[in-house]
Amino acid sequence: MTPFTEKAIRIIQSIPEGKVMTYGGVAAAAGSSRGARQVVRILHSMSRSHKLPWHRIINAQGRISLADGESGEIQRLYLMGEGVEFDEQGAVDLKRFGYDPGPLD
Repeated sequence: MTPFTEKAIRIIQSIPEGKVMTYGGVAAAAGSSRGARQVVRILHSMSRSHKLPWHRIINAQGRISLADGESGEIQRLYLMGEGVEFDEQGAVDLKRFGYDPGPLD
């Protein structure tokens, strides 16, 4: 596992209930500001084995990116169950619900 992948996993695991991060935010915090697609790959291939709270990752516009309607709706329900609110356009206020992991050890 690469150092970037290890850091990204730790960051995703640290996101508390009721908070979200963007794919790019996770990538930047893990040391690669251009690694958002790598974060997608990590979520797709490692969420189950590392028990990642995949539903807490959204796009830079504060929206759910999953194209599959059912998966996107599940993500929305999980987030709403944690108290995350969506506006009329289906976006999350990243200033209010965004999470900053701070410096990694």
